Amino acid sequence: MRKDVVMVATTDQKARFLDLVTGTMEMVRDNRRDIGDVSSVLQRIKDDPQFAASLIGVNQPAEITNVTKIVSIKHIIDCDANPFLPQGWRVKEHRKGGQLEWDPTKVALYLSEIQKNEPFIVGNKLRKELKGKPVLNACVLDYLLAHPELIPEEWRGNVYFWGTIYRHENGVLCVRDLCWVGERWCWHCGWLVDGWSVSRPAALLASSA
Repeated sequence: MRKDVVMVATTDQKARFLDLVTGTMEMVRDNRRDIGDVSSVLQRIKDDPQFAASLIGVNQPAEITNVTKIVSIKHIIDCDANPFLPQGWRVKEHRKGGQLEWDPTKVALYLSEIQKNEPFIVGNKLRKELKGKPVLNACVLDYLLAHPELIPEEWRGNVYFWGTIYRHENGVLCVRDLCWVGERWCWHCGWLVDGWSVSRPAALLASSA
């Protein structure tokens, strides 16, 4: 979850702060022993807003205090929406998943035991194995492509979104994947008639991985 920090200060507040700093320097120049040296004055300003306010004639310390607002941005993915459809393709299967709040810690990269222990598993066989698992669909893939800053670094490679299965224009069933190519993220696809090795994990909800 990303947090953006927004600093809010009026022009008048900035002018007052500048006057405060200038006044502090003048105090030191004039040897204001009743106030103290620069470091002690700055520390007192930090610890005592009322003292800072009194130096520039402000009754309410809040008038010279910047307001910091923390904004939490939630990324909600509509997994019930129709998936992106490349020209000439058709959607064979699309598992809807409701409104998903993106949290990479709740997503796992799944590999079948055959993928782990054999050179590969045929895509059609892997599809049957994933039938009862909460695989993420292509809506998630396309949202991440639009917001690549949300993609975990450890995903660099190929991650497949089995919740949406397409029929390519050549008639072959396929699954789209998120892949890192050179300096950027893009998508590709894998044929279900091909072999799927250990380098081709599926993305699904971690609670049921």
